[in-house]
Amino acid sequence: MTAPLSLQASPPAARPLATLPREQLQERLRAALAAGEGRVGAHCIHELWMRGEFGANIDSALAALWRSAGPSIPEWLPMRYFESLPTLYEVALRFSATRRGRCNLYLVLLDFEDRRRGPYGVYVGMTHHTPAQRFDQHKAGIRAAGSVLRRGLEVLTGPVLHLQGIARAEALRLEAQLADALRDAGLLVEGGH
Repeated sequence: MTAPLSLQASPPAARPLATLPREQLQERLRAALAAGEGRVGAHCIHELWMRGEFGANIDSALAALWRSAGPSIPEWLPMRYFESLPTLYEVALRFSATRRGRCNLYLVLLDFEDRRRGPYGVYVGMTHHTPAQRFDQHKAGIRAAGSVLRRGLEVLTGPVLHLQGIARAEALRLEAQLADALRDAGLLVEGGH
């Protein structure tokens, strides 16, 4: 099964499968799993997630997709279910940058299982590295934020794909504003200096 070009090129925030009825979405997911099509499966799971699909169903679909199509899964699909992903997208899409540059905003999923407001939180950061490289630096203790070093689980690329390659001054401003907006939306947020 080959995805239509529009689906191949679509960022997750575009929600290219938003108009499909649930049954057709489920069938497309089954076909993607059978064919080992990571990008198509990722869009299907993402759409189900955005529609509020039960968490255990998302976890099950994620596990099946990783088994059948691991190498072709786009980096923007989280590796584990957490209920606040739709909120991350909703809030992050309120922000935009007007000037291009070398800076990238990034989000890291944090493990707050031991906190009353857990189980997850989000770290908001800015870097001139790719978000994945910066996450690896945090985990290696290089200019690391303690929350990411101790609690960082994975980079959440999708919600901030549109905030990559922006000017430093805008990145600094947007980092703080995004962190504040996510806090206002009820998320446990670290970073965002």
